[in-house]
Amino acid sequence: MPGTPEVGFGVYVHWPFCAAKCPYCDFNSHVRHAPPDQPRFAAALVRELRHFAERTPGRTVTSIFLGGGTPSLMDPATVATILDAIAGEWSVAGDVEVSMEANPSSVEAERFRGYRAAGVNRLSLGVQALNDTDLKALGRLHDATTALKAIEIARATFPRLSFDLIYARPHQTPDAWAAELDRAIGLAADHLSLYQLTIEPGTAFAALHAAGKLEVPDPDLAADLYAATQATCDARGLPAYEISNHAVPGAESRHNLLYWRYGEYVGIGPGAHGRLAAGNGRTGTVTERSPEDWLAKVEAGGHAVVFEEAIWGETAGDELLVMGLRLAEGIDPARYERLAGRRLDAGRIADLKRHGMVEEIAGGRLRATRDGWFVLDAVVADIAA
Repeated sequence: MPGTPEVGFGVYVHWPFCAAKCPYCDFNSHVRHAPPDQPRFAAALVRELRHFAERTPGRTVTSIFLGGGTPSLMDPATVATILDAIAGEWSVAGDVEVSMEANPSSVEAERFRGYRAAGVNRLSLGVQALNDTDLKALGRLHDATTALKAIEIARATFPRLSFDLIYARPHQTPDAWAAELDRAIGLAADHLSLYQLTIEPGTAFAALHAAGKLEVPDPDLAADLYAATQATCDARGLPAYEISNHAVPGAESRHNLLYWRYGEYVGIGPGAHGRLAAGNGRTGTVTERSPEDWLAKVEAGGHAVVFEEAIWGETAGDELLVMGLRLAEGIDPARYERLAGRRLDAGRIADLKRHGMVEEIAGGRLRATRDGWFVLDAVVADIAA
């Protein structure tokens, strides 16, 4: 069968619009004074879907992810149009996971039932914090009461629910974070995404940090916060299956697992990335970032792909390492060998084992340890050298 059927085949759809730009965000998101023409954008997304469907015949879609931006600014009818188009272009698995990112504003929460009727069966809420002071500092438009109400409605509406929290916030202590996280676990259905605040170039937070107006935890405190994250989630039955993602066993995000397991997926919409199977490697695709320019390109030519590259050999192997070592299940060294055309260096692996950075688990798989996760970039660089 074509593609990566043993891992799955996914469709990522990017909705780039937001009500406001968060000061820590470096995603391809845009604020517009006038609402976008949703029927026009929906029609363009359908056209670009058709382009990628022609390039990936015979696939069965196992996961769909509506990301952004803020996809919950879409009307339910727009979501239904996109999902119907996917079902019209590919076969869709009976147990397909259809995830959608949402912000917990009250107006968007009222739309949840419409999204469920359109086919969304997993919601990912951008909560980020459970107190008003930190929500304001993070530039969020909702308060804690609104977030809790949105969680309540989402749990009653969708079979599966995840929400995001950001830690290593200014002046945050491990005890305060552990208490907040414990409360969050009591609210979440089955999954939490827990991200350490990082200062990304080009963001408002980067400018504040450079000016000395934003303090973030030093590396030792960040390590303590990370340790508190792991200990609290382990104790409450949501172990980390990936560096930043925790789930009740069986409730992991299938779409994100597809990325981390180096499967095949198409990326639709402004600034979307894709990885199409090509022999023993991949073809990487990137679409136009500007929403208006993307729209014009799709309407003129059926797609807005502005960059493609062949990814094979050691480059493909390196991507497998970067993605797969984020997972608690690790990687299959034999698959690395097939992709990269060479074996992992036994001496380097032995040295990393001695330092407690990697370990072998059942089936001969190789994974990073919890200590290795904390310095994963260095571990991957060492293995890939």
